Amino acid sequence: MSSAPLERQQKILIVDDELLNRKLLADILREDYRVILAKNGEQAVDKVNRHQPDLILLDIIMPGENGYQVLVALKSNPQTQDIPVVFISALDTDRDEEKGLVLGATDYISKPFRKSLVKARIDNHMRMVSQRKLLEELANLDGLTNVDNRRCLEQNLDEEWRRSQRNQQPLSLAMLDVDHFKQFNDHYGHGGGDKVLRQVARTMRSQIKRPGDKVARYGGEEFVILLPETTQQDAEYIMENMRKAIIDLKIPHGYSETGPYLSVSIGGATILPSEREGPVTLLNKADASLYRAKHQGRNRVIWDQ
Repeated sequence: MSSAPLERQQKILIVDDELLNRKLLADILREDYRVILAKNGEQAVDKVNRHQPDLILLDIIMPGENGYQVLVALKSNPQTQDIPVVFISALDTDRDEEKGLVLGATDYISKPFRKSLVKARIDNHMRMVSQRKLLEELANLDGLTNVDNRRCLEQNLDEEWRRSQRNQQPLSLAMLDVDHFKQFNDHYGHGGGDKVLRQVARTMRSQIKRPGDKVARYGGEEFVILLPETTQQDAEYIMENMRKAIIDLKIPHGYSETGPYLSVSIGGATILPSEREGPVTLLNKADASLYRAKHQGRNRVIWDQ
């Protein structure tokens, strides 16, 4: 029986032109991992791009592209270069092993396979993959609110800008500021302020539905919402619902000039990215919209026109 639901299992891609070898390795590993199979280099590259496996077991001698060529292709692609590759081969000389490691392979398993050794080595690699991914996630999270931090936002914004430019799709971004947060902190204490920021962040996350949509803490009481492939009309609608959801928390703010409950101001912008501009253009436009929202009375959504 599998140790985890299929969608949660780590994924291993096995690439070997011999059906018997693919079946043998799959039988060893599929109890604990989701196994994906490919019989040549072309299939391997396609399935890596589609499935983004956690580990690749790659044969060296195959028809068409050999394992070394596939490895070079994977390492030259930013989307796949960090996926660890373990060579599996009957070529077992020091020179063969050295060549694979120099090209970027993580390990080398010789044929014929010894079941217990293969399983133990693959388990060790998968534990390291899990630890690395956990560290990457922690490095990208804001410690207080558990949404993305500014560093992660900047990476995501750059990637989405380039993707939207390639696909000629609109990219929307909003900046959100908690109204009169200094007064809240001054009168309810920093512990109360921290609690409010966590509540606001949770509410923001509940209002975005697609995996590509991102919420990040930009600094202090300011957040950024990134909405790829989203028109101005749709983005304004999402942000207005977010503003209302935060008001509906009914968090008392007796020192706000805007109303009895904690509220937020939101400024946004929508751009069709081009080579003439960069992601900072979108941030600046959203920041200018936020400035207008705050100076028009707060607790509102203003979009760049």
